[in-house]
Amino acid sequence: MQINDKKIAIIGGGPGGLTLARLLQLKGADVRVYERDINKDARVQGAPLDMHETSGMAALIKAGLLAEFKTHFMPGADKTLILNEQAKVFFSDHEKNIEEDFGNEHFRPEIDRGVLRKILLASLEPETVVWNSHFITMEPHKAGWMLHFKDGVSVYADLVIGSDGANSKIRPYLTDIKPFYSGITMLEGNVYDAKKAVPQMYSLINGGKIMAFGNEKNILMGQKGGGDLGFYLSFKVDETWSKDSNIDLSDRNAVLKWFKTEYSDWSDVWYEIFKKAATPFIPRPIYCAPLAQNWKTLPNLTIIGDAAHVMPPFAGEGANMAMLDALELSECLTSVGYSSLQEAISSYEIKMWERAANAARKSLENGDKMHGENSLNTMMGFFNHH
Repeated sequence: MQINDKKIAIIGGGPGGLTLARLLQLKGADVRVYERDINKDARVQGAPLDMHETSGMAALIKAGLLAEFKTHFMPGADKTLILNEQAKVFFSDHEKNIEEDFGNEHFRPEIDRGVLRKILLASLEPETVVWNSHFITMEPHKAGWMLHFKDGVSVYADLVIGSDGANSKIRPYLTDIKPFYSGITMLEGNVYDAKKAVPQMYSLINGGKIMAFGNEKNILMGQKGGGDLGFYLSFKVDETWSKDSNIDLSDRNAVLKWFKTEYSDWSDVWYEIFKKAATPFIPRPIYCAPLAQNWKTLPNLTIIGDAAHVMPPFAGEGANMAMLDALELSECLTSVGYSSLQEAISSYEIKMWERAANAARKSLENGDKMHGENSLNTMMGFFNHH
């Protein structure tokens, strides 16, 4: 295989980067993951991840981690309620939802991000992850790269793989193409110990997720590990909304006042989550990589996950695509069917560009549907069909 005797550096320790490290180590590769978090106990933010049978789950199975996943996933967390702005339930699969149906392509088990990270970390050889490694820059050196980190440390790698997210610092070494703003911004909030803090909403969500639609705006909410609850307000605004709005996102009352104005037709049932949310709220403008992107393949550098193809979250494909990237790249790098490392990387990238474009297109289309004038009926039709 082309990576024999090669030092491999993965920049970023998210699901994609850690999955790739695991898969490469199973084939005997010399790999290190450089992660900017201070240590393994750093809190992992974000909604739980739903794993898809042919991508995220396929990668976990290949990594030999299915049993661990089954032990730690969140049964029933994929059950869904669809509500209107008055919190009236229009759709529920709580009675029909099957808590475990592995092998069914429509079963999308959910797992807390932090728990998934722990599973992946535990599967790696000791000292694989180099914590507190904030990548700054790199330059060509010999046949590879010399990488420099914020703490002054520099390391050499024959092959660098960027898995450092939507704001990747590795991506510019491959391409000048930048993601574009989708027209949608999400405002993230979290409620800790939700059963005690927001009992009415905790009872309604019942361990699953809520999707509420009204006036071209959404509230998307889900149960998180440890009894916490995460929610996102999703709406169409200019890209600079978070700066231009002048809302103090560290002030619950200020955010609630904004909600009462901008979501004026929405029920006061929703006020509970704002009054008890942790601060600050986090604005997340939603970006998408161009659907027709490509670049010249290099023999010692590539990217995976959001670094390669950030996309809106409206199809649940982000982490799944990252883990499928890891699976397909690991197979290319460890195959004996390529005459060079560049050929192996090119094979991965060509397939990745097409696959990611299809997923991104679906995500953009779903985003339009979810923020359309008839979004409630549209999403009702989608879930009833499935």
